[in-house]
Amino acid sequence: MALRVVFADDDYLVREGVRGLLDRVDGIEVVATADDLPGLLTAVRGHRPDVVLTDIRMPPTRTDEGIQAARRIRAEHPEVGVVVLSQHIEADYAYDLLADSAEGVGYLLKERVAHLDELTRALEDVARGGSALDPKVVAALIADRRRAAGSPLGRLSEREREVLALMAEGKSNARIATELTVSLRAVEKHINAILAKLDIAGDLTVHRRVKAVLAFLHHEGLLGSG
Repeated sequence: MALRVVFADDDYLVREGVRGLLDRVDGIEVVATADDLPGLLTAVRGHRPDVVLTDIRMPPTRTDEGIQAARRIRAEHPEVGVVVLSQHIEADYAYDLLADSAEGVGYLLKERVAHLDELTRALEDVARGGSALDPKVVAALIADRRRAAGSPLGRLSEREREVLALMAEGKSNARIATELTVSLRAVEKHINAILAKLDIAGDLTVHRRVKAVLAFLHHEGLLGSG
């Protein structure tokens, strides 16, 4: 069965261009498009898609309609995943999106649309209840926090920082091992070391540890700075 997608963007050319790209992917069906927040919510109610792909800024205010939509959709239709697209790295919005739960949500830079395989994978992961964070967003958050004087992130090794970035993207241990070309056992050791150094305790699932890492960054002052 095809993955059913609703896409929202106020720019007609972008809307039709992305729809055309997704229509070329086997296993994906764009069932509706919208150009503003009310239209997106109506489309979701009418079509009950598997996942929504939406720009972060749309009418009526062109500020954070994508975040508002994600919250509404996740509250009213928890089975529907939401991937938000942003032109720039906006840390406050990224945290707001994931603050309640990292399950079934994603935050990508718009440039990622050009990488159809990556966009497709993000939509599929989020539709299954996973999460998807743009690697550039994660890298920027971690790099900025690492530069802060006395930050516990400074305790991490280069490899541990790489693992942390992939953790915050919602990657499973197995996928991290594949991307870094290391053993699963090595990944588990790195994650245990990371959680210990950041004082994040507990047996965390993939989605809870995404939230834990972001919550740590927020507590340290990075995500509250915009």
